[in-house]
Amino acid sequence: MPKYVIERNLPRAGQWSPAELAAVSGKSCSALRSFGARVQWMQSYVTGDKIYCIYVAPNEGLIREHARLAGFPVNRIAEVTAVIDPATSEEAAPEREQTHDYAKEAGVY
Repeated sequence: MPKYVIERNLPRAGQWSPAELAAVSGKSCSALRSFGARVQWMQSYVTGDKIYCIYVAPNEGLIREHARLAGFPVNRIAEVTAVIDPATSEEAAPEREQTHDYAKEAGVY
């Protein structure tokens, strides 16, 4: 199932208290119940004036419907096409060793 990153502009979100964040989480969970397992909230990252949420859902429309039910803004939705982390470079190491180092071949170093 597709994974999405949702950007929500929420002024001063980074200054919300734990109780305020819990209330927002509760609103989201209440709205999610109406979708069953079709829409899953994985986690969110709170920054100064935005919250970035990670959701798994069959389509963008269900994410927008969840936001409408919960009363949250949706400023941008992007489908995740790949996930990388530090281990990604290690997994690709054999490929890197087989490729040409064009800078070295050109005498850059």
